[in-house]
Amino acid sequence: MLPIRDNNPTRHVAYVTLGLIVANVLVFVLWQPTFAGGNAQLKQQTFYWCHALIPYEVTHETNLASGGPAAARALQRQYEDGSDPRIGQEIEDFLRQKCPNKSWLASVFVSMFLHGGWLHIGGNMLFLWIFGNNIEDRLRPFWYLLFYLAGGVAATALEVALAPSSALPGLGASGAIAAVLGAYLVLFPRARVTTVLFFIFITVVELPALFVLGFWFLLQLFSGVGQLGTDVAGGGVAYSAHVGGFVFGLLVGLVLRSRDRGRPDPMFSPPRPDFP
Repeated sequence: MLPIRDNNPTRHVAYVTLGLIVANVLVFVLWQPTFAGGNAQLKQQTFYWCHALIPYEVTHETNLASGGPAAARALQRQYEDGSDPRIGQEIEDFLRQKCPNKSWLASVFVSMFLHGGWLHIGGNMLFLWIFGNNIEDRLRPFWYLLFYLAGGVAATALEVALAPSSALPGLGASGAIAAVLGAYLVLFPRARVTTVLFFIFITVVELPALFVLGFWFLLQLFSGVGQLGTDVAGGGVAYSAHVGGFVFGLLVGLVLRSRDRGRPDPMFSPPRPDFP
């Protein structure tokens, strides 16, 4: 199931949503070692260690390079493959050379603009473009940007809470975008979403947002439950971050919906200028 657009008009051009998309793409193309040649995997992993969120760093309020023996043990538990009993200490020494001054606090926000590959950023930006403009239109630019960042922090909070000792980097805008999806589900449940269904045949249908986003959340929730106890937060797909962001968005959406009682239905707003 892949949403490709919604039939939900807005009153204003979504400048913040567009800016967030541009910022994510520029970071991916110009800052991350996306086109690195020669040992590209090591360069990318080093970049993630030096800039992405790492649960251990947040819970211990220090970076891995400065964490001493405790950080080395955390790295050892995370990366030991049986062939190198000192891999944790070696990684810590490596990070001390590459990024000794990493800010664990800044990484909470920086990680929201990092991605692990073309499919990762492509999927995230598609969801942000489809659903973000309506939430921006409802909140207005300043509060929408604040909501977006707070959603990313809420997503990180659940991810860290479930795997506080993980030394694997976590990155991506998924948590913040999940908050957008949660708010959208509450505020525009009847909006029609054009969706590609991959089931035996490829079919394009219009479905209510309640179904599309509700199904997406259930998938994240069940996947996250299956991930519990595996200490993979920050590695692979951090479903817990998706759940945390989505629930935050739901709560904000419920507050906004309660304030909207008695007002005109936002589904009948004028056509938006950013879509033909």
